[in-house]
Amino acid sequence: MLNGAKYLNIVMFEPEIPQNTGNVARLCACTSSKLYLVGRLGFSMSDKYLKRSGLDYWDKLEVEHIIDFEEFENMFDIEKNPDKIHLFTTKTDKLYTDVQYNEGDFLIFGPETRGLPSDILNKYNNSCVTIPMNKDTRSLNLSNSVAIGAYEAIRQFGGIR
Repeated sequence: MLNGAKYLNIVMFEPEIPQNTGNVARLCACTSSKLYLVGRLGFSMSDKYLKRSGLDYWDKLEVEHIIDFEEFENMFDIEKNPDKIHLFTTKTDKLYTDVQYNEGDFLIFGPETRGLPSDILNKYNNSCVTIPMNKDTRSLNLSNSVAIGAYEAIRQFGGIR
């Protein structure tokens, strides 16, 4: 059985920029979502920019650092529950608005400079979604992408109560 946050589980795989992670932490606090930081972090958890962008919300959220993606998969038996994960990437045509989200789902985002690795995307190809943008642009800011995905999911299952 999958467990995690009351509303959503936000997964940041190898985040690189402390300000983005701080912004996502604040979003998680405001939405009762759990934050999972998976793999090698590109900063220290004591980084002043991380703390500043998360404001005084750090005591209002649950955050867990998991050593690697394999451990994450095993913790939540993801291979048997691929419908509970949504991998955000620019490498698919399936829109993030075209899937059904449920409370407790995992929204997974890759590092700012390279996105999720192809082996993970290929393994969970049916769980990949994208946020549309102009063709001549590369990507949205990571914390903006997390906010877009999280609030679509929350909208679908009835909002924060």
